[in-house]
Amino acid sequence: MSKRTLALIAASFVAIFYGANYTIAKDVMHFYIQPFGFILLRIAGATILFWGISFLGPKEKIERKDFARIVAASLFGVGINMLAFFEGLHLTTPISASVLMVTTPVIVLILAVIFLKEKIRALKVLGVLVGLSGTLLIILYATGNSATATNPTLGNFLIFVNAVSYASYIIVVKKITQKYHPFTFMKWMYGIGFLFVLPFGYSQLLEVQPDIIPLEGYLKIGYVILFATFGTYILNIFAIRELKPTTVAVFIYLQPLLASIFAIGLGKDTLDIIKIVATLLIFIGVYLVTKKPKALH
Repeated sequence: MSKRTLALIAASFVAIFYGANYTIAKDVMHFYIQPFGFILLRIAGATILFWGISFLGPKEKIERKDFARIVAASLFGVGINMLAFFEGLHLTTPISASVLMVTTPVIVLILAVIFLKEKIRALKVLGVLVGLSGTLLIILYATGNSATATNPTLGNFLIFVNAVSYASYIIVVKKITQKYHPFTFMKWMYGIGFLFVLPFGYSQLLEVQPDIIPLEGYLKIGYVILFATFGTYILNIFAIRELKPTTVAVFIYLQPLLASIFAIGLGKDTLDIIKIVATLLIFIGVYLVTKKPKALH
């Protein structure tokens, strides 16, 4: 089996792990741990794992001037990103959350044009408008039939904030990942990110009653830490080494489909016409944004 095939399998598992995470993480927050407490536990676990494997990478020292960018990456990639995601997921449905995350490539395009001075084409502008129309549709009108969607409008808005934050992280982190080994960068990013979320999640984590959490609950918490956080990043490293970044990014488009299969299959969510139309608009927008221009002869 070629390295490219293995990389494609790795990227597929990343999409699967994330797709299942929407339903599994929502279950944990609904029954056992409040969102911010769960975030603190998730980041603490991932921080320990990343520092634990850091000795496998080269011994590097972060230059003082680069810490400002790492702090920004921690704020957007760990702090705002995860706090908004888990609180949003707590308030909305897994399908709505996964559909809104597909807007990330569109937001990356907008930020790249503004901050990286990338050229923009008319087709990309159209794609951005179509994709954002789908986002607004699902934020404003997809109320959700799930009993666990206590405030879908606010929840959907927070998921969108999360997508914007993650897109900002991708822009901020670009230079750092080219300069340092991933293990070196990630251990510092998660370590600083832990400090960001500590004030938000500390009190909620103290409210957790470990003795009333069943084995199933602990397995779900372990899944989020080990597979949906630590594992996805490790697999992405291998995928990015062997594949083009654009190829790896395409796998994010599988998340709504996989999340829907998991959520509907487990009876945690339902499908309605608003979600279907919003999904189609977002996918059309993303397609137009990522479509390569025809070469001139």
